[in-house]
Amino acid sequence: MKNLSLSRGHLPGILAMAAIVVASNILVQFLILDGLLTWGALTYPLAFLVTDVMNRVYGVSAARRVVFAGFIMGIICSLIGSQIMLEYGPAVPLRVAIGSGTAFLIAQLTDVGIFNHFRSGTWWRAPLISTLVGSALDTALFFTIAFSATVAIFGADADAAISWAWESVPFMNVGAMAPLWVTLAFADWLVKLTLALIALVPFRVITTRLNGA
Repeated sequence: MKNLSLSRGHLPGILAMAAIVVASNILVQFLILDGLLTWGALTYPLAFLVTDVMNRVYGVSAARRVVFAGFIMGIICSLIGSQIMLEYGPAVPLRVAIGSGTAFLIAQLTDVGIFNHFRSGTWWRAPLISTLVGSALDTALFFTIAFSATVAIFGADADAAISWAWESVPFMNVGAMAPLWVTLAFADWLVKLTLALIALVPFRVITTRLNGA
């Protein structure tokens, strides 16, 4: 009965993670702030909040289960997106799909491990440190695999689908010239950094309520 109860407790986390992954895959198509960000950049970091809440309330195994559920949902979204053709090719090019899945899985599992390491300290330390490290790793892995010209293992066709990211533009629209993907990566990281701090409030509220239930 205890295992059944725990499994039922995991379901909201799994559903929340699935909803975030699906929403982010849809909203990433819509640009904001002169193309520096997409709406998906504002929803995706919430995945770290879900993982950390599950880790605090139900433990490492539950958090990993939620991560793998999100990973599978991401694969499904990528497969669907690869079949949707836009003006410049598929909505989800091969490199983007591989970068997204790789970054999500490695960054989220790293978050789980770091959180568990710091879980016995002050309540805010584990979610803050794990999310900051996981977010930075997620951004670095995704944008490097998906867009960097130094990664040349996918072939000419895959590179052609994301060649727009190599365009040289002013960094953050005001600085020195740099590849567009570098600006996109930095802007994405800034959002994740900001949301990592903001997410401490709902993390505290949710975990206190669930642990007290």
